[in-house]
Amino acid sequence: MALTRDFKDTIKARAERDPEFRKALVEEACDCLLDNDFETAKSLIRDYINATIGFDTLAQAVGTLEKSLMRMFGPRGNPQTKSLLPVIAYIRERERISA
Repeated sequence: MALTRDFKDTIKARAERDPEFRKALVEEACDCLLDNDFETAKSLIRDYINATIGFDTLAQAVGTLEKSLMRMFGPRGNPQTKSLLPVIAYIRERERISA
């Protein structure tokens, strides 16, 4: 049986209308990083970026090339801490998530 709606479209629609869902994506990504589940964390951050701000806006905000960010959060991406932390900090600030 075919799905009636693309998963990415579903995530985007939910993120647009539900601020708590956006926060949950970010918080879960941070928890995954702390639990050493790097692949899931990257996937959640990529989903958040695609559903909300987009890579172009994020690139401008953190001073990194858009293509570099896309590679970082891609399936084979392996971001360094110095590249990853500004992204997480920006997203947490944007969603007003405090420690």
